[in-house]
Parts: sequence; structure tokens; C-alpha cells
Amino acid sequence: MTGASGPVREGAGPVRRVPRFGPDAIRTPANVVTIARILFTIPILMLIADDPRGTTSWPIFVAWGVLWITDFLDGWLARRDGVTRSGAFLDPLADKVLVFGGMVVLALRGDFGWVPVAIIGAREVGISLYRSGAARRGISMPARRWGKWKANVQFLAVAVALFPPAESHPGVAEAVLWAAVVMTVVSGADLVVASLRRPTPVAGPDVSS
Repeated sequence: MTGASGPVREGAGPVRRVPRFGPDAIRTPANVVTIARILFTIPILMLIADDPRGTTSWPIFVAWGVLWITDFLDGWLARRDGVTRSGAFLDPLADKVLVFGGMVVLALRGDFGWVPVAIIGAREVGISLYRSGAARRGISMPARRWGKWKANVQFLAVAVALFPPAESHPGVAEAVLWAAVVMTVVSGADLVVASLRRPTPVAGPDVSS
């Protein structure tokens, strides 16, 4: 057996890792990465907005890829060090600001249509309100696999629109965006149905999807 942040072996059983941080911790490596993602998102969105349609550059595409990869990084850090309430709030917030912000900027640029972007935005707002109401009733709505899948498809849709070789094939990005719409709607329905079937009392950190 080791200290609080190391693995613990009980008898001949498997090694289990004791979380480094409790659920109320704020200054964690995962939160540092998440906050950096939020701050880095602002200049990236400004660069996308200032880049006229048809001249998307490789640096912007690479920067978006870095932001996408850091989503996996802060998730890995959270699993390693322990999920916190602050992280459960900040991580999905960073995803929503980044992905939906990118979609809105691309719609303003003319790369995306407003209808699919509006559907995705309405779903995100609707599920957030539904989750808040469920929490007031003492019901937890843990993130589900569909939620993570839809987030990655949303990231992919923006990445395809920013991919320089795809500039001559705008229909590809639009097709991926509509795939993201389908995933977004299905994941929202899956979350609501799961909460109605097996309402779980709130007990500890929860995350959005």
C-alpha cells in the first residue's frame, strides 16, 4: 500500500488507484487544461472569423486539432486524478464554447447552413435546461456514450470545414455537419429516456453530454 496518490493493493486483489483529488477540488491538472482550452478558443475563433471563405489555412486547422486533442487530455487527467464537481462543470462548458462557437463562426462565414447549427444549439440549450430541472428534483443524469460520440462528430464537422484540401468540396463538411445533427438529437433523446427509466439520486459529480 502506498500514499494517498498512489496505487493500493489489498490482499491478493488487483491494484486500485486512490484519486489524488477529492470531488470538491478546483486546482487540478485537468481543470488547468480545460481553462487553457477555453482561453485558447477565443483567439482561434477570431482567426476563423477573419479568414475569408476559401482561404482556410493549415495553421488554423492544426490549432483546431490541438484543441480537439486536449479534450481527450483533460478527460484522461480527470480519470487519473479523480473527477471533481468543478471539472464536471468546466469540461462540457469548454466543449460547448469551442464546438458551437466554431459552428456559428463558420455559419457566419457561409461554410455551414444556419438550420443544422440552430438544431444543434437548440438541443444543447434544451438538454441543459432539462438537466437543471432534473437536478432540482434530485435526479442525476450521468453522461452517456452517445454524448461523447456526438461531441466528437461535432468536432469533426468543424475540422472538415477547416481542412484546406476540402475547400473545393464544401458538400463534404455539410454532410458531416448533418451527421452531427443526427448524433446530437439521438444522444439527447437517449439521455432523456435513460433518466426517465432509471432516475438516479444525485450523489457526487455529474457531467454534461
